[in-house]
Amino acid sequence: MLMLAALAAAPAGGETIVVTADHMVDVLAGRVIADPVVVITDGRIASVGGTPHIPADAKRIALPGKTILPGLIDMHVHLTGLAEIGGYRGLQYSDSFWSAVSVANAKKTLEAGFTAVRNLGAAGFQDVGLRQAIDAGYVPGPRITTAGYAIGATGGHCDETGLPPGMDRVAPTVVDSPQAGRQKVRWLHKYGARVIKICATGGVFSLGDSVGGQQLSAEEMKAIADEAHMLGLKVAAHAHGDAGIRAAIAAGIDTIEHCSLADDATIALAARTRTWFSMDIYNDDYILATGEANGTLPESLEKERMIGRLQRETFRRAVRAGVPMLFGTDAGVYPHGDNAKQFTKMVEWGMTAMQAIQSATRNAAEALGRTDDVGAIAVGRYGDIIAVDGDPLRDIRLLQKVTVVIKGGELIKRAD
Repeated sequence: MLMLAALAAAPAGGETIVVTADHMVDVLAGRVIADPVVVITDGRIASVGGTPHIPADAKRIALPGKTILPGLIDMHVHLTGLAEIGGYRGLQYSDSFWSAVSVANAKKTLEAGFTAVRNLGAAGFQDVGLRQAIDAGYVPGPRITTAGYAIGATGGHCDETGLPPGMDRVAPTVVDSPQAGRQKVRWLHKYGARVIKICATGGVFSLGDSVGGQQLSAEEMKAIADEAHMLGLKVAAHAHGDAGIRAAIAAGIDTIEHCSLADDATIALAARTRTWFSMDIYNDDYILATGEANGTLPESLEKERMIGRLQRETFRRAVRAGVPMLFGTDAGVYPHGDNAKQFTKMVEWGMTAMQAIQSATRNAAEALGRTDDVGAIAVGRYGDIIAVDGDPLRDIRLLQKVTVVIKGGELIKRAD
């Protein structure tokens, strides 16, 4: 009860918070600022730097020796999933189990420094309920852009594969025509989707399909994208195979997830059209190290062995080609709270530390269409700030040890 009371006690109207530190990463300008002074009023940033008038009763959060950054954004998570329960083991649990564990996953994610996420697929609109509970102050967690169900073809990656015909049913995810795609977008939007997710190709964890094989037609993808855009929603496409990636770009899909097998021509197309790539290049290590123990089926492990290294090489080529890049981890495929481990892989495979940080802040806000409220320590945006000891531009691994998390001006975590 005490925890709920504290969560509900968001900064009161007009309350001022002043955050000071040794350094600040300015992700918009791509530089570091010394001795920042950030003033937050009523949950939003009122000023950065300078010598503003500060009320005498302002609450001060002094962070000597620390570098502050904007709250991080993971553009591909599954808060209702657990990496530790793979394969058929998930069938041992009630449907409501996944809603319950999502509360713990959201707290871990927030405390790891991710103050906003895009949840790309959840059964039963569980992510929408979680978002509502967080926004109302009942449970701690990040700001969530919710997809609800992910849309796919019969027998495809977003269908319920792996069960016998006697247990067959039409999954809420399935569309098999352009018109069905339009109707599904409207239905998802009606019940709380704030982004649309499609499965353009096969995947690692679906059974009986080719990981790179295209599963939605170009016409179906375009119909979904057109309908979503008419409703003001952006669209993300799960796509490993080159043909599916290329078709998704041509259809006007906003972000491509995974992108494992994109060839040079498709990468050049993405760079030219400014289509975002969101590539989960850390989780291969986790899946192959622990997948069998977690219950992941041999077919899925074999698919991961096939694409893991190739995906990282594609990432490096995409960075060099100037494709706009996002930070997306597929958390839920590996443990929640470990999201920041991917930063190290992004630097190892071709990004500068600043580029990696910008992919999870400035770029993510732009791809979400939310440059007015998240993604930077800038006037008008939410007072979402994290802090680390030392300089993350010299050692990107510091982002795995976030010591301070502030969300909307409220101190969520201080571990120093």
